[in-house]
Amino acid sequence: MKHEQVKHKEVIKPRTNWFNFHLKEIWQYRDLLALFVRRDFVSVYKQTILGPAWYLLQALFTTLVFTLIFGRVAKLPTDGVPPVLFYMAGVVCWNYFSQCLTKTSNTFVSNAGIFGKVYFPRMTVPISTVISNLVGFGFQLLMLILFLTYYYFTGLSINLNATLLLFPVLLLIMAGLGLGLGIIISSLTTKYRDLQYLVTFGVQLLMYATPVIFPLSFFSGKLKTLVLLNPMTSIVETFKYAFLGSGTFSWVYLGYSAAFTIVVLVIGILLFNRVERSFMDTV
Repeated sequence: MKHEQVKHKEVIKPRTNWFNFHLKEIWQYRDLLALFVRRDFVSVYKQTILGPAWYLLQALFTTLVFTLIFGRVAKLPTDGVPPVLFYMAGVVCWNYFSQCLTKTSNTFVSNAGIFGKVYFPRMTVPISTVISNLVGFGFQLLMLILFLTYYYFTGLSINLNATLLLFPVLLLIMAGLGLGLGIIISSLTTKYRDLQYLVTFGVQLLMYATPVIFPLSFFSGKLKTLVLLNPMTSIVETFKYAFLGSGTFSWVYLGYSAAFTIVVLVIGILLFNRVERSFMDTV
């Protein structure tokens, strides 16, 4: 009696090289990706009283503190823009990037229990984090638009321009940069746990090297060059230029940020693929 050859629907096997990104596989698991996105959103505010309102309150309180300390007390320049709008635009931009970076930086450590029990494309977890953070970004962006509307009806000239068309590009660069840096750190923390404690502190310091509090025009000489090396600088400046009509927009600076993001993202994916084969031995 001949045995019929069993045709398997899918064969699970270890990755054979660093450059196997398995993008098709991630698409096949898009339903799981959607579940992770819902989990990330619900788990944060499920048992809170204010719920998603914390998205707004976080950005609003930060803006008010910056306005009081840096605008009223320190009297730092804001390129002729009302301090509330200037700081809110920077905070909205920075919050999305920092949330993507910090939440994806502990992917392996925080999901070790799931990764060790069932197979699925591991990259779906950090990608879901980046997507779920869009919800908070959307709320905060809406708040910024409402403040812009208020100032417009009180007589402020709002110089919206064609740079607004680049908004999807800015969002994509921020997401890619946060994801790339996050999975690089996540890959390294499987062996070096110290990085896990330095991430939050490092992100806070990096904010001061980004035109969130200080406009780019505040810097000059070598210090300005160092600030421009920060890939988030041109993103924040372009965002402010698009919505507020102030700031610095340059295709060269934005192109540098995009190229930097691509390099970081590729390196991050390569490291992620390498670490996921053996991370259970070290986590």
